[in-house]
Amino acid sequence: MTVTPIELSVSGIHLARGGRIHAGARSADAERDGWHLKAFHARTDADVHADHWQVNTEADGIVFCIIGMIRLYLRPEWPGRQGEEEEIRLTAGTAAIVPRGQWHRIQLDTPSTIMTIAQSCGGHSERRAAPL
Repeated sequence: MTVTPIELSVSGIHLARGGRIHAGARSADAERDGWHLKAFHARTDADVHADHWQVNTEADGIVFCIIGMIRLYLRPEWPGRQGEEEEIRLTAGTAAIVPRGQWHRIQLDTPSTIMTIAQSCGGHSERRAAPL
């Protein structure tokens, strides 16, 4: 078996149940079970879809700031519910665990390299309402 380097900014890694690891585009199997690891460089908020909230209903996830500075926002469980968004600042080398069922989004303070680890299924996103 030949072992070759994987460019994480181009290819995600799927960690399947049973110990199998696959690099490359998501396959049908990757959508059903296991975990997905992705690392990427983000230059603008558009690169992290800052205008969308995301949630994984099946498992906790991790957001890791490898290089740069980002803000991870958590919102109250229901839109319009009283309470402010919670802001977590992540600098190079820091990470946050996003609890299962917690709506979240990322914004950049500077261009950054980010890694995310999430379960392959159970994720949803929705457009963020325009600020009042």
